[in-house]
Amino acid sequence: MSELKGKLLAGKVLVKPVAAEERTASGIIIPDSAKEKPQQGKVVLTGASKKDEPMEVNVGDTVFYGKYAGTELSIDGSDYLLISQNDVLYIA
Repeated sequence: MSELKGKLLAGKVLVKPVAAEERTASGIIIPDSAKEKPQQGKVVLTGASKKDEPMEVNVGDTVFYGKYAGTELSIDGSDYLLISQNDVLYIA
């Protein structure tokens, strides 16, 4: 993957979602129609801090976010999720 270049607005985070599970723990293959939307990913880009809210998320962090958070984007053939720092529930 080529390095993404660009600038995000203050308080925004660009995340590369982790791929959904292909099989269950017992080995059953999950069809595409039954797969759940991923709720975790790796931070690719971050915006600046807001005036009253410091940016706590860093590039390379693994984050967990809400199921319906953010906006899905496709950049250079890769899928990303643009979320607000407020949508991040947990930083691993």
